[in-house]
Amino acid sequence: MNDQSMQSFGDRARKVRLDARPEPIEFIPNQTAIVVVDLQNGYASPGGYRELIGQDVGPARAAVANALRILDASRAAGLTVIMLQNGWDAELKTAPNWHKSNPLKTMRARPELKGKILTHGSWDYAFVDELKPAPSDIIVPKARYSGFCGTDLDNMLRSRAIRHLVFVGIASNVCVESTIRDAYFREYFCLFVRDATQASGPAFMQDAVEFNVKTFLGWVTDTASLCEALSQATPGPVAGRAPRS
Repeated sequence: MNDQSMQSFGDRARKVRLDARPEPIEFIPNQTAIVVVDLQNGYASPGGYRELIGQDVGPARAAVANALRILDASRAAGLTVIMLQNGWDAELKTAPNWHKSNPLKTMRARPELKGKILTHGSWDYAFVDELKPAPSDIIVPKARYSGFCGTDLDNMLRSRAIRHLVFVGIASNVCVESTIRDAYFREYFCLFVRDATQASGPAFMQDAVEFNVKTFLGWVTDTASLCEALSQATPGPVAGRAPRS
């Protein structure tokens, strides 16, 4: 058996099967990345942007807790960890984002918040306290809804031979779905973890994202199913990351 055949055999041996909708899916852990979308104080912590505008961040805390469980299981199984971090220069007045971004509009409507809402260096921009990046985790700053827009994310994934992406984070119907769509257009297999994400707006928005993903863009699963599948995995050559403390 030549080296290429041995590698192919090894990859098949490391495949895990995940219970998902619309049907189960198999993936190779060391060719899979967990994409953590915008788990930042502004979106998920009391006192952050979303609470300031009257949104309930209580459900976000449950999504954070499940995302942390998945991160522990993912690191143990040898997945690549990608953390997207949303923020911007608040003075980009020539961009459509200046007109459509709700955090930017909030800062204009409430001048006392200027520079404090999801702007670089602010508490709002920082990851939630519970999220402790490991040395090998990859942090990707972004300034638009999609993690692929204006970033090197695609090259980072392709250089690591990543084929499957598992999505957790906030908001399901904004940055999470935008990144899933761009990933699908780039030929990645996308898995949406329904109870490790939260939508912005009415509750039916989460249902809409689940429908879109399972029907058009990928697969939908839950934290328990994913962690169970990952527990069966044998770590590949990218294993050995430091555990979350």
